[in-house]
Amino acid sequence: MSRFSPFSRPDAAAAAALRTSGISGTSARPGKSRKFASPRAPQPLTEVLSRTDAFAPLRAGVEQIAAIQRDLDALLPDYLAASVEPGFIKDGKLALFAAHNALAARLRHLEPRLVADLQARGWPLDGVRIRVRPQAVKDAPLPKQARMTPAGAAALAALSENLPPSPLQEALAKMAARHLTRR
Repeated sequence: MSRFSPFSRPDAAAAAALRTSGISGTSARPGKSRKFASPRAPQPLTEVLSRTDAFAPLRAGVEQIAAIQRDLDALLPDYLAASVEPGFIKDGKLALFAAHNALAARLRHLEPRLVADLQARGWPLDGVRIRVRPQAVKDAPLPKQARMTPAGAAALAALSENLPPSPLQEALAKMAARHLTRR
C-alpha cells in the first residue's frame, strides 16, 4: 500500500519511493547541497537583496545605513546610541531619528562634534538633520514583589533597636515597620 493519509505513518515502500523521487520531507541528503534555502528559514537581508541586480540600489542603501549605525554606536554614548536610528544622507545632511524630544535636544548639542567625527571616518556630510520618531511604548516595570517573613521583619526591628541612632538605624526601623504592617 503506497497511499497514506496525513494522520498515518507512511509504510516503508512509500518512504522509499519518496527518497528515490528526489522529494524529501527532511533535509537534503548528506553530501548533496541544496540550491535554495528553505522558504521558512530566516535569511540575511544582504543575501536576499544580492539575488538580483534590481535590488542593487536598495542593497547599497541598507549597507550604508548599517555602516552609519556601527559608526554612531562607536561615537555616541550608550544611552543615545540605543535610542537613535540613522536615515539616509540627502544633500549632505544625515537624517537621525531620536526616540523623544530630550534625546533630540542632546543630539543637537553634540551635532558639531558628531559631524566632525563622522567626516573623519569618511562620511560626506555637511550637517545632521535631527527628527523625533517616537518608539513603541515599553511595558512599565513590574512593582517590587519582595516579601519578608514576620520572623525576618521582627529580626530587623530588634536589630534597629540595638543600633545607635544613625541613618542605618532609621532605615532598618522603617523597613521593619513596613513589612510588619503588611501582615
